[in-house]
Amino acid sequence: MGKKHIGSSFDEFLKEEALLEDATAVALKRVIAWQIAEEMKVQQITKTELAKRMHTSRAALNRLLDEADPSLTLTTLASAAAALGQKVTIQFSAVHQ
Repeated sequence: MGKKHIGSSFDEFLKEEALLEDATAVALKRVIAWQIAEEMKVQQITKTELAKRMHTSRAALNRLLDEADPSLTLTTLASAAAALGQKVTIQFSAVHQ
């Protein structure tokens, strides 16, 4: 049995298996959820208070903070940032081959 992926990067493997975009989305969501949770700690804001500031439900906030749920709208992200006195900056960067 040949070892198809010896010497290739993990990103190359994920790309070949059509998993790279999903893995990237999950990783991004984990970082975003972590950043929001950290800012909540710094500002000593509870989930209930943040949900109130965002004009949303506590359940919706829990989905936003759920690292395993990669779905996220820009509207929700912008709302959370504004409720925390922050702004969102999104930037594309070149993929190095």
